[in-house]
Formats: sequence, structure tokens, C-alpha cells
Amino acid sequence: MYATKAPALSPAELISSLTLSDDKELDDQIKNWIMWDKNAATLQQVVDAVKEQDWEALRTRLCRYNYFGTAGLRSGMRAGFDSINDLVTIQVGQGLSEYLQEVYPNVAKREAQGVVIGHDGRYNGKRFSQLLAAVFLNSNFRVYLFNRMTPSPMISFAVTHLRCLAGIAVTGSHNPKSDNGFKIYWSNGAPILTPHDKNIIAAMMKRLEPLPSSWDLSILDDHALLIDPFREVYPAYYEAMKQLIPPEYVETNECSQLRFVYTALHGVGFQYVREAFYQARLKPLIPVMQQKDPDPDFPTISSPDPIDGKDSLALALKKANDEHCTIILANDPDADRLAVAELNPKGRWKLFNGNELGALLGWWALESYKMRTSKPNVYNCVMVSTTISSKILAAMARAEGFTHVETLVGFKWMANKAIELQGLGRTVLFAFEQPIGYMFSTMVPDKDGINAACQVATMASHLRTTRSVTLIEKLREIYDTYGFHATISNGLTYDSHTKMTNMFNKLRSYDDNLPGTYPKCILNGEFEVKYVRDLTTGLDTSQSDKKTRLPHTPNKQSITFTFNNGMWIAFRDSGSQPKVRYYSELFGLPEEKDWDEISDTLRRMTDAVIAEFIRPSDYGMY
Repeated sequence: MYATKAPALSPAELISSLTLSDDKELDDQIKNWIMWDKNAATLQQVVDAVKEQDWEALRTRLCRYNYFGTAGLRSGMRAGFDSINDLVTIQVGQGLSEYLQEVYPNVAKREAQGVVIGHDGRYNGKRFSQLLAAVFLNSNFRVYLFNRMTPSPMISFAVTHLRCLAGIAVTGSHNPKSDNGFKIYWSNGAPILTPHDKNIIAAMMKRLEPLPSSWDLSILDDHALLIDPFREVYPAYYEAMKQLIPPEYVETNECSQLRFVYTALHGVGFQYVREAFYQARLKPLIPVMQQKDPDPDFPTISSPDPIDGKDSLALALKKANDEHCTIILANDPDADRLAVAELNPKGRWKLFNGNELGALLGWWALESYKMRTSKPNVYNCVMVSTTISSKILAAMARAEGFTHVETLVGFKWMANKAIELQGLGRTVLFAFEQPIGYMFSTMVPDKDGINAACQVATMASHLRTTRSVTLIEKLREIYDTYGFHATISNGLTYDSHTKMTNMFNKLRSYDDNLPGTYPKCILNGEFEVKYVRDLTTGLDTSQSDKKTRLPHTPNKQSITFTFNNGMWIAFRDSGSQPKVRYYSELFGLPEEKDWDEISDTLRRMTDAVIAEFIRPSDYGMY
């Protein structure tokens, strides 16, 4: 995708030949880019923009930097400090290297443990991973560099298995094909939390200029500290995975005739899920051939995100119908997410949402634990979910006796909390988040679409073989037992970050612009707000001291309203997209069986909150 041929003029000569903007900050950044960037393609993008006097675009790309979001650092692949490219890759690598040297000043430790780096199937992934490897080798770190395309969960697993100091997955995950990014794992295998994210950026900002050696990939040709860990990590991952599947379930898998259509959505998942099925003795996958192999163009789909549903799964649905197969499994391009669809008795496909799969897999995680443990202690067990996810695990916990813990949005919070609880002697069974991410135990302390696919298939095979029950039917049983949970998730697109911020600020000064006043009711008082939790300001009116027990996040917009009938609705700024995401839920007690009424009430209340509290048209949202 990138040309690397050096330009005819030296950087200084090139700068002298250009007419700059007379904006000192911008001109300094233009000069920095031209002096530092050794990639001819991205260098030319900046030069062309200068010649065209596109100062607004240059200011956007060069006068701001990316920061770590919920799932790492992602952006478009183009020139600019706000983007993903060779220069930014080196800067991120140098920042992480500098920070790790501060945390681990012992050279012998860095040489012995080092870092693990891998990439998925996106454009430039291999080159970015090689540039990162060069940075760390030049700083005398041992580098475990996967030479083949690797799912993100495998890199998380490799960190703890190899006892590394950190790991980097070069991935854009489910973003558009023009994007790429970096997901950084700490020594515990979990995605980094504060203060690590801030400290890495601070170290990067202190050394923005690349060392000349960082561009020289010849160091990868023959270096004593460079190792491809695939042959060690690959079998170890599946051995660990098998420990979570009781032998009785493996026997059921062997007997089951249930088959599964699988799509990797042009990502890296196929060979890894195929191996998981083999190890669990499931029937071989039926792949969607057009989407089986990695292809960074994602040619058959408009979006590589399986959460988009039947649009991204169109070929899988056709394949399943042709093969008379009743279950579809789909990973996103780096195989950390999982989507599942099942054919119902009326011949219609049901795509499970993330909360429904969370309910199924939460029940399954507890059943599997009881089956594989000689003396199960359910009261010592823990399951984790986030503030935007269904409270179904909390309902299960009340009935079954395990502990449910809620965290902020993102697996970085859930995984680190799970590791903390495990360190206190608790048994962590499962964690999930509404955007189809699932984690079993702390084997991979992050969402893992490979293991999740194997667990779903094993659960489906067990239910079908032993009880002739489908996943759809089992979900209804779960709701019968623990109460029906209706959920909605959607988003409002905005074209102005300022207007979006103004909307949230209005919610905080709702009564005549008086600070600290929030909306009180909807539908002319039919439903009243009982509690407000504002993680941006640290307010939680359900607590006696009005302070939230979750971490206060002043740089991220997040407000949740809970109504007197138990319905809650949460609003948050996406961070990775110009969207305000919202999530709502209303649930009933086990004895409340009018599920249609619960669903209708949730829809009516959600629509009312959007119309009365948010007022999208006032802020240019749609």
C-alpha cells in the first residue's frame, strides 16, 4: 500500500522549496513531518497538501495526536500524527519502549522476557509489526514476532504464556478497511489501563523524532533476541482451551451430528477456529469459501463488523441454507468478536444480540464449571459485565449464589478486574460485553472469538444431543428461570463534537440551565427518573454520598438514567466514531410472563427519552 522510495530532494531542500502557511504551530509540524518521515507515499501526501494550501486538512492531521481509547489506538492509514502510518508506528513503539525501560530498568529482564508482537490481515500490518520489532530490538528487548497473521486473542495469550513484559497486536479489529491500529497488552495479558496508557503517550511525546535505527529493518535478518513464537504458543493455547471443556462434553461433541457454517469475514479466524473444533471433537466447519482467507479489501462486505448483522452475514446465510445447516458462527477480522445466528422452527434466522449470547454463555460457563470441578464452590465464583450490558448475569448471580461484578465499558476494565479478583482467590468464570465480546476464565484476559466459537458450538451440540433443545429454546428457558430481559442498543450520529458535548452538558443543567439538575421524568410524568449516574462528573444519586463507585472518567461522556420501574438507559460518546451510543434495558421477575408488554414498554420509554431528553434535531444528530 505504501511506496518507500526516497524522494529526490533532501528534507531540508524540500522544505525550502515549499511555501508554508505562516501559522507557526502548523509550519513547525509540517517541517517535523518532512524531516522525520522516510516513507515516500505519506511524505508526498503532506507535500501535496502544502502545495495545494490545504491548511485545514494539514492542521487536522499534523496538529493533534491519537490517544488510547476503549480498545486501543485506531485510525485511518494515511499521513498525519492523528493517523496510522510508518512514522506514528515508530513513535508508538519508541514511547512503549521508553516506558517499559522506566518500569523495568533491569536489562537482563528485558532481554529475557521482552515483548510479543503480531498482526492480523490488514494492509501494512506486517510492515508495522516489523517496524515495532526493530524499535524494541534496538533497545535490547527480546522480541517474539509472529511472522504469520495472528488473531488478537492469541497475542494476549502469548503475553502470559511467554511471561512477556508487554504485547502489541497490530489490528484495526472490525473497523473499515482503510483503518489500522495498535492494541497494547500489559504483562498480565490484559489490555492496558490508566496510568499505563497515559504514561506511554507521555513517553512518546518526549521522543517524537524517530531514531535512524528505527527505520532499518535489516536488524530483523539475523538477531539473537528475535524469535517467532508460533510453534510454542499455538499448541499451548489449545491445551489451555481444552481445560475449560469437561471430558463429558467432548464425548457429546463426538456423537453430535450438528454442523456449523463459519465465516471469517476475510479475517484471520478460519484456521484457528478450525483447529479449536478439531481439538474439541466437533464436526468440521463448513466455511464460507469467499470469506475464508484473509483479504484486507473485504471485497464481499460493506463492513467487516459481524455486529452489523444480516448485511455482513449474507453469504453465510446463503451457505447455511444451501447446506441445510441451522447455526452460523462469524468472527470479526482479528477474531476477538463472535456473532451467532440460528434458524428457528418457522424457517427464519435469528441473529442473537450480544446480551442474548451473554445470557447463554453465562449459563453455560456455570454449567461447565460444575461439570469439570469435583467440588464446585459456586459462592466463590465471579462473572463480570459492563455498565452498557444486560443485567442478566446479576439476575443469575442472585439465584445461583455467585458474585456479579460490573465495570466500565471495555474489556480492558473487565479483564483487569477479573485478574484482580483471581489474585484474591476468586474463580472467574466468564465476562461479556454487549458488542459481542466474550471471555472465559482468564486464559485469555481479553475477548476471544475463537474460544467463544468453540464454547457456543459445544453448548449447542450438548443441548441438541442430550435434550433436543435449540439455542433459541434454551434462551427462553433462561428467561423463564431468571426473568425476561429486553434490551435495545443503537446510536445517534453527530457532525459536531462541540454540539455533542453541549447536549451532554444540557442534560447536566436541565432545569433553566441550573448546573447539577437532570431530567426528572418522561411521558408527562408516567415514568420518573429514580437515579442518575454521571461517570463524567462522578455523580451517582443511588449512593448515600452521591459519588460513583466506578472510576470517574472526566474526559469521556457517560450518563445513565434509571427509572422507577427499573428501566435504565445509558448514553456515551463512542470515542472511535462520531456517534452517541445508547443502551437500554427493562427486565421482569421470573413470574412475569408478558414478555411482549415488557418489550413494548422498553421501546416506548427509550423513544421518549431520546425525544424528550436528547432532542437529536437540536444538536444536529440523526
